[in-house]
Amino acid sequence: MPRFISMTAPIAMAAANLRLRHWPGWLTEADASLENLLNEVPWQQESIRLFGRRHPLPRLTCWMADPGCDYSYSGARQIPQPWSHAVLALRERLGALGGSRFNSVLLNLYRDGRDGMGWHADDEPELDPTAPIASLSLGASRSFRFKPKGKGSHQDERQGLELGHGDLLLMDPPTQQFWLHEVPRRRRVERPRLNLTFRVVRRQGA
Repeated sequence: MPRFISMTAPIAMAAANLRLRHWPGWLTEADASLENLLNEVPWQQESIRLFGRRHPLPRLTCWMADPGCDYSYSGARQIPQPWSHAVLALRERLGALGGSRFNSVLLNLYRDGRDGMGWHADDEPELDPTAPIASLSLGASRSFRFKPKGKGSHQDERQGLELGHGDLLLMDPPTQQFWLHEVPRRRRVERPRLNLTFRVVRRQGA
């Protein structure tokens, strides 16, 4: 069972409709968790269709969720994998911290700095917009950047932070409605970074 740092006052970041809570080094057994997840998660490389051709995503992924919690992103439908014991334990602790019962998690494995994720928002119709999204980072430190939605946003409106090994970030509503985020490529980063993004999906038929 993972152990956790008890922190009652996270670092808060806020701007217009941006609500973030950051716990550096939240997961004390980050080394063991990273090793277990790298070896135990059934990683796969999804692809997206652009201009009539399919292109592999620059990262490996896995979708774990309760039954009925299907999800689509980047044009690909995600079929839930069973929860692993390690990820399930993390879900229970994060649910108490975030005030929501997370029923799904997207795991992303950035194999090195050449892997990344472009600007997007976690605002798909399947996601509950009233629930927070909890993001746990393991491995190499990577930049996590935010910018307001809309073509008129300026460079000085952008926000960012470095997410390190064992860091926890909660993105509270209404962040996803008004802001985009990205994990930019970093060519000099040679180590992998694993990210678990816990969400609340509206169940099919609910």
